[in-house]
Formats: sequence, structure tokens, C-alpha cells
Amino acid sequence: MLTTFRGTRTAHVLLQHIRLAHRIRGKAPIYCRTIKDRIDEINYKDELYTSRIDIGLPKTKNETRNARLSRLEHLKNLKADQKLEQLARNFELQIDLDETKKDWLQTCGPKQKKQVADHYAIFEHLYGEGYFIPYLNLEVLYDLKDGSYLPVYTGNVIKPAEALEYPAVNYESDADSLWTLALTSLDGHLTENDKEYVHWLVANIPGNSVEKGDTIVEYMQPFPLKGTGYHRYVFVLYKQNGPLSYNIKKVTSTSVLRDRTFVTRDWYKQYQDNITPAGLAFYQSHWDNTVRDFFHSVLHRKEPVYEYDFPKPYIRPQEWFPRRKPFNIYMDKYRDPKEINKEYLLRKLKTEDPFKMPPPPLKFPNAQPLPKNMPSWLKLHEKKIRLRWGRVNDV
Repeated sequence: MLTTFRGTRTAHVLLQHIRLAHRIRGKAPIYCRTIKDRIDEINYKDELYTSRIDIGLPKTKNETRNARLSRLEHLKNLKADQKLEQLARNFELQIDLDETKKDWLQTCGPKQKKQVADHYAIFEHLYGEGYFIPYLNLEVLYDLKDGSYLPVYTGNVIKPAEALEYPAVNYESDADSLWTLALTSLDGHLTENDKEYVHWLVANIPGNSVEKGDTIVEYMQPFPLKGTGYHRYVFVLYKQNGPLSYNIKKVTSTSVLRDRTFVTRDWYKQYQDNITPAGLAFYQSHWDNTVRDFFHSVLHRKEPVYEYDFPKPYIRPQEWFPRRKPFNIYMDKYRDPKEINKEYLLRKLKTEDPFKMPPPPLKFPNAQPLPKNMPSWLKLHEKKIRLRWGRVNDV
């Protein structure tokens, strides 16, 4: 309902919305912005800086129209098969996982990999506005030295102890094609936040024979620092238009760490006319004991450790008569914690004998009476000891 009040000089317009016999102040919902409109306005970004560019290889059309129609007809027949439905309902349907994975990689697998990579901000931190759909399946396997291999998928966790040596890399390619394989860490640079470390770089790989390529940067294990959470390590496979000699200093296992400083966006921008990203695989890693050994034995430097410095808890000034506060707990706030721990430890050791079995716990602790003349704060203390609550049982 719109009501207009006219005065001598000004006109005031009051919007009122009647709902369930109540007058709601402000604009009616049909005139208000939605929550989505308000959030979009807050998170607005210029399209010039947020427009994304596909820098990958296009999808190859190996399937003819007749083959695609026959495959769709086959899927239609499978969905209409009542026997398969009955087996599925009885949990008796057997599926070939290898064939399922192969079919997934040929259909929606690459786009789902791209979605997962966007979730982990892989493309944003590698290329900025660039991205690509990994139509080429890149298999990366770490040898665990026990007859098994640990694969790299899209964001699975691999500890540094499991990635000490360079992995086996497999992909489908022609024998006369050339490739470049790069492994970088997006979160591991020690001094500059906007730069990376290149852990492995092999160029001019003939076909899928990575061991025959030119190793520009030798492999280095992941070393996520303690207290910094999970770090991302990304494998990207680039297809070359021909032989290349990158203007990068050769890095060996004995080179200093600063020689591995790398910026994927700048490097790709320099060689974007000759290389095209095609395959992607990445994993996450967090600290373990091998990181300390790596800093001491390989880098010959002290390991940086990050820990959160908790502020000391606020303790209000002491009162002359603290009312409604347990006496012992109130006094312990203003004592030295080491002295309190020592007192509890001596009290606990006083009733223990190394040559005798400890007494059995009370079957019904709350049913055991306490002396009537015992102070209330001491009763609470004895109840905690009986019920195994509090600090005295943690010493």
C-alpha cells in the first residue's frame, strides 16, 4: 500500500507493506534486492581481470557420428535391461572397474578434474586467468619400495617420506611427439609468497619415455614446513611444437635452494607459442620427520618451524573476599603452574607403591559419604579424585 503525505514545502512518501495484519516498515519484498544481488554487489570484480582463457589442447574427435549413435543406443539398452536392474537391487551386479575408469576418462573425467583443480585454485596460482581441461590422462606413481605404488590423483595426500624419489610417469602419446614435464610447489617458497619452487623439470621427452628427456632440474622431494598445513604439488605435462632449449639454469641435487625459484605464469608466457598444457595431476603433502632430515642433510640449514603463539589467559585482579568461587580453584589461578603440578604429582605418588597393586577403584564413587565437617571446596576436590576428573589424574 502506498500512502502519500503532502506538506507545504516537501512531499514525503511512505512505503508500508501489510502482511498478516502487521505493518512492516521499509520496502516490500518485490521492490527489495535479493540476497544474491547484494552478495554479487559486494563481491564484484572487473571482468577485464576475471575473464578466463582456455590455454589447453582442444578435445580430439576420435569418435565418428555412427559410433557415437551406437554407443548411445547401447547405453539406452543397458538402462532398459531388467536383469541388470534386478542384480543391482540385490547387490550382485559386478562391474569392471578398469573399463569404468576408461569410459570415465573419455567422457566427463577431464571436466571433473578441471572442476577439482579450480576448487584447489591450481589454475589461478599457476596461470592467473588461464586454465585448461586435461584431456590427456597423466598417470604419476610413486614407488613405495614394498612392491606397491602410490598414485597421484587430484588432491590426494602423499607424505614426504613416500615421495623421496622421482615417480614413474605414464601417458598415451605418439612416438614422434615431444613433451615437457614440470613439477612445482605452489605453497612452499620460504621467502616470497608469489613464487614457487620447481622440484622437477624434464624437457624434450620423446613420446612417453620420460627417462630419455633432457633433465633441466633434477627431482627434489617435497618439504612442507612444520605448522604450515598442507602444501600443493602440481605435475603439468606440456606438448611441444618442436625441440626446445629453455633459458633456465641447470639445477642439480647439490644446487642451492634459491636456484629453484620459479614462476609458472612468467615461464609459460615466454614459451606459450611453443608449448601447450595437456595433462594435470597434483597432490597435497604435510610435514613429517623426513623434512627435518632434508633440511639438515641436504640443505645444511636449520629447519624453520611455525607455531601459533597463544596469548596468556586474562586473570582478573585478586579480591579480598571472592564470593561464590571454589576456594582451591580460585587460589590456583595465582600460583606458579610448576608448583601446582609438583604438588599434584607428590600427592599422587604418596599413595602409590611400586611393589603393590593399586587399590581397586570405588564401585559407586558418588555413594561414598564424606565427612560432614569437610569444607565444600575440599569435597569437590575429593569427588574429582574419585571420579578421575581434573588435573590430578593427568599428572
